[in-house]
Amino acid sequence: MNIFLPDGAKLELEAGATAFDVANTISKGLAKNALAAEVNGKLADIYAPVGDNDKVRIITEKDTEALEILRHSTAHLMAQAVQRLFKEAKVTIGPVIKDGFYYDFDMGDKKFTPEDLEAIEKEMAKISAEALPCRRREVTTAEARKEFANESYKLELLDIIGEDSVSLYTQGDFTDLCRGPHLDNTKRIKHYKLLSVAGAYWRGDENNKMLQRIYGTCWFKKEELDAYLNMLEEAKKRDHRKLGKQLKLFTIEDEVGAGFPIYLPRGGALRATLEEFERKEHLKRGYEIVYGPQILKQDLWKLSGHYDNYRENMYFTSIDDVAFGVKPMNCLSHMMVFKSEMRSYRDLPQRYFELGTVHRHEKSGVLHGLMRVRAFTQDDAHILCTPEQLNDEIIAIIDFVNDVMTIFGFEFQIEVSTRPEKFIGSEDNWEKATEALFNALKVKELPYEINEGDGAFYGPKIDIKLKDAIGRFWQCATIQVDFNLPERFDLNYIGEDGHKHRPVMLHRVILGSVDRFIGVLTEHFAGNFPFWISPVQVRVINITDAHLDYCKSLVAKLKAEGFRVDSDFRNEKVGFKIREAQLEKIPHMIIIGQKEVDENLVSVRLRSGETKNELAFSDYISVLKELDQNKTLNLWR
Repeated sequence: MNIFLPDGAKLELEAGATAFDVANTISKGLAKNALAAEVNGKLADIYAPVGDNDKVRIITEKDTEALEILRHSTAHLMAQAVQRLFKEAKVTIGPVIKDGFYYDFDMGDKKFTPEDLEAIEKEMAKISAEALPCRRREVTTAEARKEFANESYKLELLDIIGEDSVSLYTQGDFTDLCRGPHLDNTKRIKHYKLLSVAGAYWRGDENNKMLQRIYGTCWFKKEELDAYLNMLEEAKKRDHRKLGKQLKLFTIEDEVGAGFPIYLPRGGALRATLEEFERKEHLKRGYEIVYGPQILKQDLWKLSGHYDNYRENMYFTSIDDVAFGVKPMNCLSHMMVFKSEMRSYRDLPQRYFELGTVHRHEKSGVLHGLMRVRAFTQDDAHILCTPEQLNDEIIAIIDFVNDVMTIFGFEFQIEVSTRPEKFIGSEDNWEKATEALFNALKVKELPYEINEGDGAFYGPKIDIKLKDAIGRFWQCATIQVDFNLPERFDLNYIGEDGHKHRPVMLHRVILGSVDRFIGVLTEHFAGNFPFWISPVQVRVINITDAHLDYCKSLVAKLKAEGFRVDSDFRNEKVGFKIREAQLEKIPHMIIIGQKEVDENLVSVRLRSGETKNELAFSDYISVLKELDQNKTLNLWR
């Protein structure tokens, strides 16, 4: 039979050959490194049979699919180890996730301990050394039920799958229900680490039993595993929840409610600085500031499609027997702004900007500091323009994002999210909207990936993911093209021909959630914020009480110049006060002794430990103004 390779080459193999035979025919080296195969566009095990005229691609460690296959196989290895050590364990599901995998177990009253994780890792090593072949079997659902007669969760999964036949994977004494593919042998799994245990409801339903979820990671090379574990350690040090407490930025209290952060004075200063920066940047790009109410009539949410497509994420209330929805986004008010008067084509584009606080119903299990909350503020804007203006407006937003992220020192990646299964509007409008996004990215010559089916229900979007200082990616800016809501709200403008025309709407955020962006910034800078956004920019420290009057005058002058300044005049040694300021990550410390008082000077210690001694106050103010205006990441000019 004939087999075709990715480059178009043809191989002749005997009937009944497998993907491994294809690899072996190409080269012995490829066969040794082969992990799996892609057969006619679908992933398959390396020992899967191939047929006449099949197109086959051999997958090795170098291919993007390889890590997912490795991690899926490692999840099975972990589940096998758990069942060997804990006979009462019931296995549920174990998917691959970003950078790793997890498996959920019903352990009855038993709770996994750190010592248990160590024991499971050791058992995994034993199973790996046993070099157990992992093989796939196709069986009828009835046969699978017999095999899993004592596994209630597997029986439930078989009901959910609802197929006549299913695939099982067996390695030694362990069998699981799985689509695969998997590595062919447990000996290939070497570099892994079990990371943590968490509670998880069966199938994510709060009405179901709470299970125990073990998280792990796995890599092909020890250096990759070590690098990832080092990154996790660094991430712990940078955790914005820990730093938020240490730096007195925000608090989340049970008395208030989970997911509702309260900003403390320093966090408030940081947030206010960001928001003022945002207002200025929008105004100089032709945006107008608008404000909308927190709640709008439920009928309006029905008209927009949010009630049918998004209501599980919304809160509702009633006033005088009229139903209202608490806004999860700001677009409805902005459409009403446009609709408040008749527009001409000469008035377009209209760009409305609002730092709008929204509320979304998030499950308690996903809440995470400022990164995932139930109340947050978006730097939200909506642009209504003619179809002819659409491309230029998208390009301008991309440039806006690039300008802002350059200031903060972020690199970013771009994804285009396309039409989801649940959508409103015509497929033709969706195609036009998606094409507009692709065209703008083509003009800017920006690379992107496609995220199939992850668009909003009303339009496709560009998602911009920021890369932080330790290599993690965070979703922040978004650009969405929407032909549908202007149609639903009957928005019109008078064209050059004197007739009514339908505008196109762009939904976009630059930072995204301001709250989340503060969390990202905190972790990116490890709390060492650039001078221009630092909650406290300068701390004045006296050496003795004899210098107090001069110190107080400096505080007053700095405040008069608009800088965020505080003081430490406690009766403590100056070294102690400097260490305190270092822990609080204050960018500048002014240290005042007798020489500074006598000669009307300032001596400055930077957060980095560098010193700038005996400066004229006017010269120092010039440096601060330069740092503030240039929004540099440096501590000094």
